[in-house]
Amino acid sequence: MKRIVASALAGLGAAAPAHAAEPRLAAAVAHEATDLLERFVGWLHRFFPGIGDDLFHWLACGLLILAAILLRRIITNVLFFHLKKLAARTQTTLDDKLFPAVEGPAATLVMVAGIAAAITVLQLSPEVDRWLLAGAKIAALAVFFWGLIRAGGAVLSHLEEIAHARRMAVATFMPLLKKTLLVFAVIFGVLVIAQSQGLPVQSFLAGLGIGGLAFALAAQDTIANMFGSLVVVMDQPFKVGDVVRIGGNEGRVEDIGLRSTKIRTLSRTVIVIPNKTVAAEAITNRSRWPHRQVDQVLGFTYDATPEQLEAMAEDLRKLLRADPGVHPDVVVVSFANFGTSSLDMHLTWFTAEFDWAKHMEARERINLKIMRAVAARGLVFAFPTTTVHAVPPKQG
Repeated sequence: MKRIVASALAGLGAAAPAHAAEPRLAAAVAHEATDLLERFVGWLHRFFPGIGDDLFHWLACGLLILAAILLRRIITNVLFFHLKKLAARTQTTLDDKLFPAVEGPAATLVMVAGIAAAITVLQLSPEVDRWLLAGAKIAALAVFFWGLIRAGGAVLSHLEEIAHARRMAVATFMPLLKKTLLVFAVIFGVLVIAQSQGLPVQSFLAGLGIGGLAFALAAQDTIANMFGSLVVVMDQPFKVGDVVRIGGNEGRVEDIGLRSTKIRTLSRTVIVIPNKTVAAEAITNRSRWPHRQVDQVLGFTYDATPEQLEAMAEDLRKLLRADPGVHPDVVVVSFANFGTSSLDMHLTWFTAEFDWAKHMEARERINLKIMRAVAARGLVFAFPTTTVHAVPPKQG
């Protein structure tokens, strides 16, 4: 990553000689712009010979600021207004997001240029002009990267909508991707701005190799969590909205971040699990099988006859298959065991809905039907009992 950023910055500087000439080139461009402004102010001053030179420069400063404000209004209220109307007529929604995203940066860039030009015509000291040039470069680059981030965010949001519409698995991880790209864009923008001011960015990046080990040791948990998030993105064991069990925690996934994953439990509490733990734990995704399993054991007393138990098992099979809350594919009812104090009949079935409330409603309804069916067959539920046989003592 360090070599990638260094290469990109080197490309912007066009190698070392070009980087060394960049301040001179910027100064030459600034000198040409200042000279052009001065000629414009001098030409304009000819029409108002009665106004003093210093006062006229202050008036020109105010005029340039007003012109920047007016141009900003034209851009926002006229240009982008018509662009938005034009975007509303197209079939794609990308332009509907892109134009509002870049409107603010474009208007701000006009104001930055207008304020810089207005201060330039005041003919302040060379020291102030140098600070002005540096501030203008920083502001212009900051606004440029702001617009780039806004435009990139609009494009990624459009891609996220397409992924959701096509039910693509990557749609769940688009927020994580946007956060990651935002971090890298901000870091790259800061480095470019620093290089524009002549700071030794490449030396700083080279120094990262020396301090990389210490940084890795200090931030090993953070790095492990970031790699854990990459594992989640690549393997896609779950997505936002899935009900999962991670280790000993179960709940619905609410957010997948760079550092952690948030799940909301049935008790409505939020558990934050570090992504390194997510990557290391066994994950049970209950939403991939959208039914809940029910295992029951019905114990009957030992006075039940084989015919009664056989008829009872058939009644239970029909009862379960007929209920709309039971998934019909898996219904297992069998007389399975001779228990200590009961004849045990095992039931295995699945609710048709994964929702917890509907699952419990189905279980309640089925249990009541079972009680009525058992009573109709004349059977009795067993409970733990102990029979004591007392042997009378022998007569002497």
